[in-house]
Amino acid sequence: MESLKEKIDVQRLPSHIAIIMDGNGRWAQEKGQDRLYGHYHGVESVRDIVEGCAELGVGYLTLYAFSTENWDRPEYEVTGLMELLVETIRKEVETLNRNNIRLRVIGDMEMLPDYAKTELKEALEMTATNTGLNLVMALSYSSRWELTDAIKKIAGDVKAGKLEPDSIDQGTLPQYLSTHGFPDPELMIRTSGEYRISNFLLYQLAYAELYFTNVRWPDFRRANLYEAILDYQGRERRFGKTSAQVKPEALTKFSL
Repeated sequence: MESLKEKIDVQRLPSHIAIIMDGNGRWAQEKGQDRLYGHYHGVESVRDIVEGCAELGVGYLTLYAFSTENWDRPEYEVTGLMELLVETIRKEVETLNRNNIRLRVIGDMEMLPDYAKTELKEALEMTATNTGLNLVMALSYSSRWELTDAIKKIAGDVKAGKLEPDSIDQGTLPQYLSTHGFPDPELMIRTSGEYRISNFLLYQLAYAELYFTNVRWPDFRRANLYEAILDYQGRERRFGKTSAQVKPEALTKFSL
């Protein structure tokens, strides 16, 4: 693991890593256990990856913890996940403060039970002055919900005369998204072998590098994170341009 870490160019780290933490339930079922068993073990992975990102100097880490669609899961699993969320936050706030990590949340918080909202509010306040890694938890989140909510807010501001329709451009929508103020993810990781984005940060992932691994989330550790970052650093990011435009020196050498 240490040798992988040493290979990482800390000057070219992705400023924002987003992770779809997939495979908790399947990991548990493969071991003959209840799905919640996998979610409880997934917390260890969260702790390890958060600390790993903080050590490297990554600015933002967004974890897809609970989608709006997850509310449709069996009631016992939803209740168990909410209780796990509250228990984990209560235990981890001290560690977050010790590591200078600021907790952020995106999603439809109104759908969370009151006890979860209270615990989250306290944790957000207790870590608000930290200046290191921004840990963004996507809870009761989906990109379609976020985009719909943003359009409603834009329509409301137009109706109130605060925003002229003709002034709306590509810079307008991001100001109304729940990620306003965050840089777009440069690297998106999905565990457990699924090759889809699952309604996660659809607008923000427009130019992100996507990395998929067969490793189930409860088995995902720092070494796996380092592999993903090294893969990212080995890619050429062109943003619609040509290689020559991204690397002018290549064109100069060719001309010579």
